[in-house]
Amino acid sequence: MEILKTIWMFFQTNILTQPAFFVGFLVLIGSILLRKKWYQCYASFVKATVGYLILNVGSGGLVNTFRPILAGLNQRFNLNAAVIDPYFGQNAAQHALEAVGRTSSLLFLGLLVAFFVNILLVALRKVTKIRTLFTTGHIMMQQSATGMWMIIFFFPQFQDATAVIMLGVILGIFWAVSSNLTVEITQKLTDGGGFAVGHQQMFGVWLVDKLAPKIGGKNAKPIEELELPGWLSIFTDNVVATSTLMLLFFGVLLSVLGPTFLKTPAAEGGLGISFNSFPFYVMTTAFNMAVYLSILQLGVRMFVAELTESFTGISEKLLPGSVPAVDCAATYGFGSPNAPIVGFFFGALGQFLAIIGLVIFKSPVLIITGFVPVFFDNATFAVFANKASGLKAAAILTFCSGIIQVLCGAVCAHIFETYQYGGWHGNFDISTIWLVGGLLQKYIGIVGYVIGVIALLAIPQIQYAKDKEHYFQVVEDWDAYKAAKGIE
Repeated sequence: MEILKTIWMFFQTNILTQPAFFVGFLVLIGSILLRKKWYQCYASFVKATVGYLILNVGSGGLVNTFRPILAGLNQRFNLNAAVIDPYFGQNAAQHALEAVGRTSSLLFLGLLVAFFVNILLVALRKVTKIRTLFTTGHIMMQQSATGMWMIIFFFPQFQDATAVIMLGVILGIFWAVSSNLTVEITQKLTDGGGFAVGHQQMFGVWLVDKLAPKIGGKNAKPIEELELPGWLSIFTDNVVATSTLMLLFFGVLLSVLGPTFLKTPAAEGGLGISFNSFPFYVMTTAFNMAVYLSILQLGVRMFVAELTESFTGISEKLLPGSVPAVDCAATYGFGSPNAPIVGFFFGALGQFLAIIGLVIFKSPVLIITGFVPVFFDNATFAVFANKASGLKAAAILTFCSGIIQVLCGAVCAHIFETYQYGGWHGNFDISTIWLVGGLLQKYIGIVGYVIGVIALLAIPQIQYAKDKEHYFQVVEDWDAYKAAKGIE
């Protein structure tokens, strides 16, 4: 017994409570189960562990760069600010967990449970009507972090094991149900591409597909007929787009704070930041955000690639015929090449207008736009809206999406108290569907959690009831489905 206790304590101290090594351990186990050679298992373990350590560098840099501005806004104007971006949201959730004495390793345990819940739902697809397996690893991790904080925030009385199970159940169901909503829509866009969307805006994609025809009409002008200035193409580069957005926002915020306040020693009521040239300090601050975000994304790609492979290899063997739900960017090659830029432009316009509204009406939480929601959400919406009903629908719906992202993001950051740690997830589904689920749990407790689970599970049943004959055919035989539906 003493030996077992010693082994457990070693595992808990060095692996379970050390997220980088815990991820590496999960990847190692998955690689062994896939019967990889020993040196391949070792390589996967190293890449996953080092990837997470790189993520920590990027995460820490984001916090250290942005913290003085948050402190300055709060100190000078009594205003709380949060960046709506999944990486900032993940970082905020992890810091919130640590602040209440919970380890970030919980989110990985929750992710593991959620993934197997998704597998189970697909394995029982004749009963559950679920056809999709969520495989976008970095999204799974981001949502696990935010979801774990929400569970702990609303149910602090529950022990770690209970919190992990609660997160795993509802998150696994959310992944399965939300990605399942996009099957028919994505198959139509890609002409039977054989995948669904597994990202942060699946409910949004479904909503856009339903609303676009009502806005654009039957003879709507498609984006393909729109000629854009060539200079707008620079915003397809994440680094350029992030740097430009951050330069705009930090330029405004730091100018409002003023160089005098920034240089004034902390003991005298300022921030005590040393710099020679204020304009170059603004540029350095903004560009550092892009640097650290790139570092963070590099780390995520490294360990998520190994994590995803470890589990998708197993799932493919266990679930033949299942449809993978993948990153939303996979859809961009099937729509107009200008659609992502149109979505980004009108989404950003909506976000800027909403942020001005927050300032004018003195919102208790100020939102700073993040690149991921404003680009990837709205670019994806524009691709699907254009397919359904052209440019007008794409422009209006992405503009509205930008407003919703900011306003609902501000509500979420305030209600879930992540503004204290500088961020909120920000993507469309997380700031709408998750907001509703959070409010249910906030006001009616565990009953709200159960209602959320039941409501999610009912969605694919409703989908199936509307088209029993062709529901599974859309995945299993696309050509037959097209012929039955009269799709050209």
